[in-house]
Amino acid sequence: MTAQTWSRYIIIGLSALILGLIIYHFSTIISYVISAWVVSLIGQPFMRLYARIRIGKWRPGSALRATMTLLTFFLILGGLVAVFVPTILQQASNLAHVDYQAIAKTLEEPYAKVGEWLGAYGVKLPENSLEALVKNSLKGWFEPSRLGTVVGAVIGAVGNIFVNVASVVFIAFFFLQEKRLFVNFIIALVPAQYETPTREAIKDTVALLSRYFSGLIIQLLIFAFGLWLGMTIFGIKNALLIALFGAMMNVIPYIGPLIGAGFGMFITLSSNLDLNFYNQLGPMMLKVFIVFQVVQILDNNFIQPYIFSKSVLAHPLEIFICILVGAQIGGALGMILAIPVYTIIRVIAKEFLFQFKIVKKLTGHLEEEGY
Repeated sequence: MTAQTWSRYIIIGLSALILGLIIYHFSTIISYVISAWVVSLIGQPFMRLYARIRIGKWRPGSALRATMTLLTFFLILGGLVAVFVPTILQQASNLAHVDYQAIAKTLEEPYAKVGEWLGAYGVKLPENSLEALVKNSLKGWFEPSRLGTVVGAVIGAVGNIFVNVASVVFIAFFFLQEKRLFVNFIIALVPAQYETPTREAIKDTVALLSRYFSGLIIQLLIFAFGLWLGMTIFGIKNALLIALFGAMMNVIPYIGPLIGAGFGMFITLSSNLDLNFYNQLGPMMLKVFIVFQVVQILDNNFIQPYIFSKSVLAHPLEIFICILVGAQIGGALGMILAIPVYTIIRVIAKEFLFQFKIVKKLTGHLEEEGY
């Protein structure tokens, strides 16, 4: 290698080290900035939509359009809260006044059959009565003595969420108002000789992430519609609530739908405590589980790979491995962030490490599409 190549690697290594130290020491602030940038990317379609508004010669300025975009996000969030909270509170009220004896009687027959099946393999169920087991499992969550602790935890969580949301919204407003503000901030941190490739990397990253988030929204809408349609056909109560929650959980690849299915089965159980488990409630919960699995299979094998591979221009196998690595590093959050982070890494590698064969192989689709 030439001295120029070595010096370039040293500069890149030192820059990465310095960047890592900055991220470590200012991780909270950086998370606010990155979250605000993502919000501004998601908000760009609304900014373009509101730019078309014209009343006579008047058109909304960038500050007004940024405000309208953020208000749109809050309206969407408020709509979701209006859908979720009343139903969840109703289910909590149902469980708080539940007749444990009635539940035990409903579950008695399937519980006995499970006990017989496990007994054949030498496994014994607890000797407590089924009523006592149900009561101990559910009652603790609704005891009055826990109310103070729960209220305190909720107030603390709301306070933290308010500070975080306010910080992100404040920064996002300026990112929306001044589209190049984030880019100019990053450019100011790099040496002059790397400004051009850095601008190209940021431009390509913004374009790909915009495509990714648009594809993600489309995928979630398709997933929610599939769940709602399937459960509506089967006559499941609260189908829209379960479908929306399932779609939100589907942001977590592979395991998210299982969480959504568990929530759907719980809502179905708490909404139909008066039904006979063996003949009515059990089949109903099974239908919810089947709908989730069918929609998840379609999503995992057809919808998700197609949309994600088209949006970030990566092979479906790359995406799958990327998600596994994200899960290994950061659990559920790592799975959520895996694809955006991998997209950023690919773009940076294409601009600064293009001489390596593996980089050319992994970024070939980007080159073909003009990124």
